[in-house]
Formats: sequence, structure tokens, C-alpha cells
Amino acid sequence: MHDQVGGQNESADRTRGRRTAGHRFPARVFGDGVEPDPRFTLANERTFLAWIRTALALTAGGVALMAVSLDLQPHFRLAASLVLLVGGLSLSLGAWRTWMSHEHALRHAKPLSPPALALPLAAIVASAAMLLLAGTVTR
Repeated sequence: MHDQVGGQNESADRTRGRRTAGHRFPARVFGDGVEPDPRFTLANERTFLAWIRTALALTAGGVALMAVSLDLQPHFRLAASLVLLVGGLSLSLGAWRTWMSHEHALRHAKPLSPPALALPLAAIVASAAMLLLAGTVTR
């Protein structure tokens, strides 16, 4: 008979506390520590995917600025496009780094690092908006 605790049975509870095999990617994260509650790992993954969607939106915005003919000064449009493209690349790399850091913290029962991507994202969006505004005003 399996005892149900919080939606998980006792056989699942026995696997907690064991070290995981080093064959999972990235081994640097999964190779040490204790397997955390799957809910925390999945929440960390969902957050990572949300940042990736945001990075993809920045990248698409950068491409769209160059693909669509807008009545803007060309050098401001190019600058805004580059800000969005580089921002999308940087944000996706930052999302990966944050996911690894949080997963490592979960596996070692340490506190999570504070949000590090929100301020750079705000700066990227504000910079692109200012460039587009300048491109509109100076046309």
C-alpha cells in the first residue's frame, strides 16, 4: 500500500535525498548535490522558459524593425534593432546562467540569488524605445 503525501507516493519519497547520476545535462549542475523536490525544479524550468520567450520576442522585434519599412531615421532604426538583437542574445544567455545557478542552489539547499535579469531587460527595452522615439522625432 502506498501512502499518499502531497500527491506523491512513498516510493517517490524514497528517491529524494539520493545523489543523481552524472549522465544528465549539464553534468556541472546535476553531477552533485541532492535531487530537490520536482516541483521546484519544474518551477525553475518554467521561469527559464519564460525568459527565453522574452528573449525571443526581443530578437523578433529587432528583426521586424529592419524588415518592416517604418518612417524613421535609418540610423536610429538600425541602432534600436541592434539593441533588441543583442539584448535578446544576452537575455537568453543570462536565462541559462540563472537557471543553472538556481538549480545548483536548490540541489544544495541554499537561498536563490536575487532576480538579475529584470533590470537589464528594462534597460534594453527603454534604450530601444528612446532610439525609436529619437528616430521618429528627427525624421
